[in-house]
Amino acid sequence: MIRPQLTADGYAVRLADDRPDVLLDEVAAAYARDPQTVAALLTAHAGAVEAYDDAECDPSATDYGRAMRAAETDATRDALYGELPPSAVLDQVLTPPEAVALADALTARAAHAVLGTSAPRNRKTA
Repeated sequence: MIRPQLTADGYAVRLADDRPDVLLDEVAAAYARDPQTVAALLTAHAGAVEAYDDAECDPSATDYGRAMRAAETDATRDALYGELPPSAVLDQVLTPPEAVALADALTARAAHAVLGTSAPRNRKTA
């Protein structure tokens, strides 16, 4: 399943991948290489996740507060990703033009599947 999300800075789209076993293995290896740094990053991320969860469950929380907690969680997650080798970072990040091209292609394929329109064509983006 594709779960597109904006990156913390809002300038790209992240396509999240669902393969936690590889990620867990790489976190364990990173911890073995540098336990103090990874422990600090994990602690910061755990705090950010907890604050985000609290904001999501609090009926008096503002949308702005929820968005800020989500951005903090994304930032601490990205910091953890920085300690992992590139092969372990499972999310594909798209530039805005790439995200638009993907959305166009998915929409065309969905229209073809549902409406029986002409076969979708692959288009190159600049």
